[in-house]
Amino acid sequence: MRRALNAFDYALLGVVLVIMTFGVLMIYSAQPAPEDGQMPFVTRQLIWIAIGLVGMLLASAVDYRLLGYFVRVLYVGIVAALAVVLALGSTSFGAQRWFSIMFFTIQPSELSKLVLILTLAHYLGHRPFDWKALIGSFILTAIPAVLVFLQPSLSVALSLFAIWGGMVFVAGLPWRYMVGAAAAVGAAAPLIWTQVLQEYQRQRVMIFLNPLADPLGEGYNLVQSRIAIGSGGLWGQGYMHGSQSQLGYLRVRHTDFIFTVVAEELGFVGALLLMALFVFLLWRLLNIAQRATDRYGRFIVVGVMTMIFFQVVVNIGVNVGLVPPTGVVLPLFSYGGSNLITMLIGLGLVQNVAMRYKRFTFE
Repeated sequence: MRRALNAFDYALLGVVLVIMTFGVLMIYSAQPAPEDGQMPFVTRQLIWIAIGLVGMLLASAVDYRLLGYFVRVLYVGIVAALAVVLALGSTSFGAQRWFSIMFFTIQPSELSKLVLILTLAHYLGHRPFDWKALIGSFILTAIPAVLVFLQPSLSVALSLFAIWGGMVFVAGLPWRYMVGAAAAVGAAAPLIWTQVLQEYQRQRVMIFLNPLADPLGEGYNLVQSRIAIGSGGLWGQGYMHGSQSQLGYLRVRHTDFIFTVVAEELGFVGALLLMALFVFLLWRLLNIAQRATDRYGRFIVVGVMTMIFFQVVVNIGVNVGLVPPTGVVLPLFSYGGSNLITMLIGLGLVQNVAMRYKRFTFE
């Protein structure tokens, strides 16, 4: 036990705590007034953090190599939950993604990321990587991704495929095949546009290309985000003094657009500091993946790293106007329980790998 604690990556834990503390401060600044009878958003976030940290400790305590015996049960369970939420889940903003429990909501689609990481890590980590492994891993990814897409949640479905892409690349998929797959998607873009994407998703892309076409409607928040970031300058307008955020011009500012609040109130320096924290976090994850002595553990770390990297890039890209709005939150930073707990449990599994560097083979 002492040896495992000595191997605990305290630098990783430290940067996670710093990012979450920074996030709580910005949620406090950006949070809208709660509805009657509801807890303030920052209070709920603190509760989610406490629950997530407990989950993180539990995930680091049980030898991750033993979890391989339960991946089938977890996978079947999350697929069943995704199917049930389509029929019985709560509907919000036109999507049916949540189970409501008292003051909180739970998103099985967020938990599906973690289950997929464990499933793919076990699948890819215990067999040679060949065409059969590639196709099998794709099918394992496509099943939950399709169920998530039907909710509809294109962003989470893309996140699942991003996790798969990162893990099969590390497993040995050559670059030329990934470039070929991207080219195939590009060639199929007209079909995807007309037959796969729903009307509101096509509308998001069109507004992204020209938000001034509907500045008081669908393009409103994109316009306000650009105004807010531009007004932040080098040092920002001051904590809790952002004009667009504090006056309520910027919508969903405590979730999807919280990076904009950072840029407006703390300026380029504050935004750069936040990005530096995420770079350090990803570097620690890469370091742990390189030191892992078994493929199963390495794939777990790579999956968690890809999940975080995808969300950071997409969320910041949306905030600065480089990516169409997707509903992806900034991990460990934005308000939200399901995503936060998923990230912390995933990081607990990473700590699990860092604490145990022994070879182990499942028969």
